[in-house]
Amino acid sequence: MLRNPNGLSYAVVALLAVTAVLDVIAVLAALALRGEPWAEGQADLTVALLSLVQLLLYVATVVLWIVWFHRTRLNAEVWAPAEHSRTTGWAIGAWFIPFANLWIPRNIAAEIWRASRPDPSAPDASGELRLLNGWWTLFVLENVADRIASRLYDKAETADAYVDAASWLAVSNALNLAAAVLAILFVRKLTSMQHLKATGMISAAQ
Repeated sequence: MLRNPNGLSYAVVALLAVTAVLDVIAVLAALALRGEPWAEGQADLTVALLSLVQLLLYVATVVLWIVWFHRTRLNAEVWAPAEHSRTTGWAIGAWFIPFANLWIPRNIAAEIWRASRPDPSAPDASGELRLLNGWWTLFVLENVADRIASRLYDKAETADAYVDAASWLAVSNALNLAAAVLAILFVRKLTSMQHLKATGMISAAQ
């Protein structure tokens, strides 16, 4: 049975948009902290506040994203059950497997995309997966940059060390900003594809 992903997509896009705005603030804050002397206490307070807000937003976004992603995967199963290499449960579980979550969800997303096309078995057109691949590349790079920034911040004991950590925080948030923008475009495009395909099936059945 097909499931309507439209409502969930609006919520996901809204949270991603808020994420992008917060990333802009975080980048500007990190760059400002790099440009002037600041004490360890100021660094701790600034990073802690931004990190807390970003964490809360991240959790909310992840929950809605996974629900939306799983719903699109269920729809893809209806249209092209033979075109998937993993069961529908992987659309949820794959995000929580360390290291494997850096490539398995992308592969699932590509299979959902193909199943949502008019002809699921058709070969990929040139550049067809550019949006997906661009978003996923930024997503992986942001995860790497965030790990580096966190480690540098945890080990920082001097002003210079905190400045270096702030630089990586700026890089991480800039990558997250770009990834959020492409994620919005991906969500809108895939949801639109599924809506059009579902509407076409209903019209054909009538």
